[in-house]
Amino acid sequence: TALTAMQFVVGGERVAYGLCRPPGHHAATSLYGGYCFFNNAAIVAHHLTSTLGVKVAVLDVDYHHGNGTQQIFYQRDDVMYLSLHGDPVRAYPYSTGYADEIGAGRGRGSTRNYPLAARTGDDEFVGVLSHAGEQLVAFGADMVVVSLGLDTFVTDPICDLSVTTDGFRRCGEVVRALSLPTVVLQEGGYDVEHLGANAIAWLEGVGA
Repeated sequence: TALTAMQFVVGGERVAYGLCRPPGHHAATSLYGGYCFFNNAAIVAHHLTSTLGVKVAVLDVDYHHGNGTQQIFYQRDDVMYLSLHGDPVRAYPYSTGYADEIGAGRGRGSTRNYPLAARTGDDEFVGVLSHAGEQLVAFGADMVVVSLGLDTFVTDPICDLSVTTDGFRRCGEVVRALSLPTVVLQEGGYDVEHLGANAIAWLEGVGA
């Protein structure tokens, strides 16, 4: 699913959405967890860099830090990983996602973590996302892979942020304004009643 979405974008579409199940961003090179077995976003990002020679930014907006994606690219300078997530002091996976984790070796500076306080709402979330967008543009990314978690929603049962449906639309608009080819891959989201409307709002914002 993820690679098919990628092929649409490589073929000329500005944005494509892959409804991946299970999600992937907690899967590392030799570790699974958080319902994740294959790291969909990392597979796409690696395929793009290794076959097209482009620089890729993985923009992770799931409530939980993508420890797997970070680990895979932590020492690489061809993929930038940027993550907005609940502060790991209180949120899974607890051991990674702190602001001082910025990459190592050739990858130093290519990881950016934005831990968020409980009840972070639309304005603050969109503001941090806009800053992350500026960072990936400065990195020189040619393409963006979005790990789209919708578990930042105000009534999500296992999370504690306060993003609304309109906030998701605004987030999509921020990514659209980057004007880069974009592959959007589904990660988490557990308020089943509102999940479809939130996904549609985000995708309308990004122009999918």
